[in-house]
Amino acid sequence: MKIGLQIPDFSTPRGPERLGAELATVARTADEAGFEYIAVMDHFFQIPAVGPSENEMLEGYTTLGYLAACTRRAALLTVITGVHYREPGVLAKIVTTLDVLSSGRAWLGVGAGWNAEESHGLGVPFPPTAERFERLEETLQICLQMWHGDERPYLGKHYQLERPLNSPQSITRPHPPIMVGGGGERKTLRMVAQYADACNLFAGRDEARKLDILRQHCEAVGRDYDTIYKTAYYFFDPSRGAQRIIDDLGALAALGFDAAIGAVAGVWDVAPLELIGSDVIPVVADF
Repeated sequence: MKIGLQIPDFSTPRGPERLGAELATVARTADEAGFEYIAVMDHFFQIPAVGPSENEMLEGYTTLGYLAACTRRAALLTVITGVHYREPGVLAKIVTTLDVLSSGRAWLGVGAGWNAEESHGLGVPFPPTAERFERLEETLQICLQMWHGDERPYLGKHYQLERPLNSPQSITRPHPPIMVGGGGERKTLRMVAQYADACNLFAGRDEARKLDILRQHCEAVGRDYDTIYKTAYYFFDPSRGAQRIIDDLGALAALGFDAAIGAVAGVWDVAPLELIGSDVIPVVADF
């Protein structure tokens, strides 16, 4: 079982003036402690589950580019990019750029998106749900085509690319790993089976059943279920003790999850990261 840090909240105790330095410290600590992934949310406003909209929120890929320079080994990704935030050809270029500049550490985390407030607030188009899922499928197809080096025109329902050139090409071959986030049983998990390298489900939200549905989709499209990397979003709270985290991760591993990625309580103090690095990561590595 691998562990990843997601940083969802940028309202730090010492404010924006110190945010860059403190974020670098958090990332370096997680990298050195053995966290396999360092992730950020891809939102423009803070989401209600974390805090008020007005709280500080950094743009995701700019932040990951900064974190690439602050770290050595951890993979870098968003959990999860809303498909409507960026045109797919540009998104492929962004993730490729991150992959090249991080020496092959970029992942594409993507989903259908949901936060209408920030889209309306900043003038980002927010199509209806069904259309966003159609756009998600076309985006997956476009990214894979560009990473394959296929420059033929892409003529989809929502996107038309005359020449999907991608130069330089990604360091990671055949392409940066693609994680499709969400547990939608009819569309999202089908796209995981058809296009993705990894899924991301919420721990504690009927995840065993979701994995069963994913297995069924794999059978339907002829995909080996075991080739999909299963990740769960899990909130790490070291105040409950390392053993409680170990037990929770053991239960996820028993269901077939390969990694747990999530926020860490008290992360700006960095001591919780060090505790997870010393007391949890070595133990769950054997799960």
